[in-house]
Amino acid sequence: MKKLLFTVTLLLFSVSALAAEPSAGRIDLTSSTVGYAALIIFALAYILVMGEEKLHMRKSKPVLVAAGAIWILIGFVYTGEQAQLAESAFRHNLLEFAELMLFLLVAMTYINAMEERRLFDALRAWLLKKGFSYRKLFWITGVLAFFISPIADNLTTALLMCAVVMKVAQDDKKFVALCCVSIVIAANAGGAFSPFGDITTLMVWQAGQVTFTEFLRLFLPSVVNYLVPALIMSLFIENRRPTTLYTDVELKRGALRITSLFLFTVATAVACHVWLHLPPVLGMMMGLGYLQFFGYFLRMTLPGSLARKRAMAEQAGDKKRLEQLGSVVPFDVFSRVSRAEWDTLLFFYGIVLCVGGLGFMGYLSLLSESLYGGMNTTLANSILGVVSAVIDNIPVMFAVLSMEPDMSHGQWLLITLTAGTGGSLLSIGSAAGVALMGQARGYYTFASHLKWTPVIALGYVASILLHLWLNEATFHI
Repeated sequence: MKKLLFTVTLLLFSVSALAAEPSAGRIDLTSSTVGYAALIIFALAYILVMGEEKLHMRKSKPVLVAAGAIWILIGFVYTGEQAQLAESAFRHNLLEFAELMLFLLVAMTYINAMEERRLFDALRAWLLKKGFSYRKLFWITGVLAFFISPIADNLTTALLMCAVVMKVAQDDKKFVALCCVSIVIAANAGGAFSPFGDITTLMVWQAGQVTFTEFLRLFLPSVVNYLVPALIMSLFIENRRPTTLYTDVELKRGALRITSLFLFTVATAVACHVWLHLPPVLGMMMGLGYLQFFGYFLRMTLPGSLARKRAMAEQAGDKKRLEQLGSVVPFDVFSRVSRAEWDTLLFFYGIVLCVGGLGFMGYLSLLSESLYGGMNTTLANSILGVVSAVIDNIPVMFAVLSMEPDMSHGQWLLITLTAGTGGSLLSIGSAAGVALMGQARGYYTFASHLKWTPVIALGYVASILLHLWLNEATFHI
């Protein structure tokens, strides 16, 4: 995900020299040894996160340790009767993480189930069969990433589209790198106008700052954010065709029905939140039950289905088909759960607890005063989007939500847009970019993305200006 310590540096320089005083029962630790120690721990953890690619160490490890260390420091300060304050704050942060984690876990499980049923292999085979040119493949994968990410989230979408590009054009390193840049931009832009598109948009939705339908106000700015750089990048693609051979792919039984169940699960989550005012995670966990019931149906009906298919294969004398049927494995929901992006989920836990701990010490109040009290709100939100290209957008958005700055509805939409799309400026600026550097290792790198940063920045600025123009009325609400 994104890296670096701009926010930490800002915090260090904005620390006031005020002595620690109780405020609403809390102790101001911003100018204490404990507070400085917590900042150093957080900074060291992020340095290790930044070096993930070089150290080959998963990013969740340092932030998990940092989260524990920061809250242990808080525990040492809050003793006796005050211990309950620290415990209550920790449980509050843990509950926020738990709701989002379970929501994402269900979404990841469904995507993994669709992948296991070969839905995305079929999409890749279809692209090969059509014999599209490189230029058409560039646009098809980008547009698909843009429209799939609002449902499947930007990380999952980027991985899927990258797998398609690698299969179709793995012999052309330059084209794969260019496509990966486009996919990252498209997935991040598409995820910005949907609560399901990114962890940050989900956080904003669950916090009640933006309603489900209001995310659609960001659709056109998101389109511009993707189209501006994509149009320029497409001019540098050779108009020739890939040489990869087409292979036929047969969907596994239940693939389309699982897709329908996923859409029904999303509808259930939205209905729970919009009409019943219950957390969306309730609907998502209910949707996991849908998938479990359908998995049970697939297992129970598998023997009969195999018998019918074997009879047809024997009648046709298809030995290859008989061999394939002999290796069929029953569908298992829990094997799909185990394949979720656990490193991302645990990284998210560490970040939420680290930022929550720093906020409990008083640093978020100082940051809020520095950003939203000392400069124009539109400029502050735009800068935070750029910061999210260096630091992970999860702590940036969590910090803003925790600060609860007094700003208009249009500004909440703006920070949602900038935090979601600002990460496209660098390859390390989003979960999608970091994931593709691993999946397309040797093809898509930090340097291959950096050369397009000026073009991506044009799209970023254009999307902000379009939002300010289209949604001007919301800035006065």
